Amino acid sequence: MSDVRHVLVLPDRDAADEAAGELADRFGVAEEPQLVRDALAGEDDAEDAQWLLVVEDPDRRLDSAALDAFAAEYEGWLEAP
Repeated sequence: MSDVRHVLVLPDRDAADEAAGELADRFGVAEEPQLVRDALAGEDDAEDAQWLLVVEDPDRRLDSAALDAFAAEYEGWLEAP
């Protein structure tokens, strides 16, 4: 059985940093989420970059709907697998 990886798409670095810190408290995520800058296609300007928060879920215990609602609090969303 393969590991599950959830990807939250957030509007900026501040939101991604804040959400990463809150994830451990709210969902009990043991492993530090990975922050990835995702520049929009054809855009070089850092202001147009979204940030991805990659959360490993090897035990498949995180609820997708709860993660999507959590990301929405930061004006983001959970990327569909």
